[in-house]
Amino acid sequence: MFMVINKSKVLSYILIFSTVAVLFFCSVAIQNKGILKNELEDNNTTETSTGINKELPIYAVDTNEKKVALTINCAWNADDVDKIIEVLNKCNIKVTFFMVGDWVEKYPEAVKKIHEAGHEIGNHSFSHPHVNKLGQQENENEILKCSKLIKALTGEETKLYRAPYGEYNDTVIKTARNVGHEAIQWSVDTLDYEGLDGSQMWDRLNNKLANGSIILMHNGTEHTADSLELLINNIKDKGYEIVKVSDLIYDGDYTIDANGIQRKK
Repeated sequence: MFMVINKSKVLSYILIFSTVAVLFFCSVAIQNKGILKNELEDNNTTETSTGINKELPIYAVDTNEKKVALTINCAWNADDVDKIIEVLNKCNIKVTFFMVGDWVEKYPEAVKKIHEAGHEIGNHSFSHPHVNKLGQQENENEILKCSKLIKALTGEETKLYRAPYGEYNDTVIKTARNVGHEAIQWSVDTLDYEGLDGSQMWDRLNNKLANGSIILMHNGTEHTADSLELLINNIKDKGYEIVKVSDLIYDGDYTIDANGIQRKK
């Protein structure tokens, strides 16, 4: 007895089995991608276009509230600190100062004045090195030494960290988080350190401000102190409330996307 093989049926069966196999493997791939996405979000890492997981700091915050954070880095002199505090008090706002440890050692009274005025103090390393060139232990030492100095003067440990020069890599970010600090960058730069006056700084800020922006300024520059009131009033005129970084960022469960935007889960 002979079996007659229908060639067209065989081809149909092969096609059916092939389709089922492809659908099965696609389903597994999608499921695994979802698992990977959840793992990345849980660890506040982002998968880049090359497939590499990268630790990221916070550049800005996703929020529906018209709030922005004003930050001032302290690394040079303290000649304008009294004027800056005076303007901030007059405008009735509180901001975040990121201080370098050796600046804290040189100007302890300025640190105390800033703290007593109710402003937030963040960590800007001890010696302002190129942190991407440092290992885990060296990065940890930079953060902890600065935090210890600030605590001795204010009674409070720092919780926010801004790496010098805006540098970061996985070691820098992981180390900061391992020692209890959230890494903070900025989304809008006034370029005050280049000698811009108030009008020029505002030209940079005006069309870049958005809900959740973090603004970068510095003390010890030519025009920061005498431009501060103008900038603050203009920001307020656009309907924004100026707050400290800790009053802008999310605590608890959040993610940071590929652009450094912090989002609440």
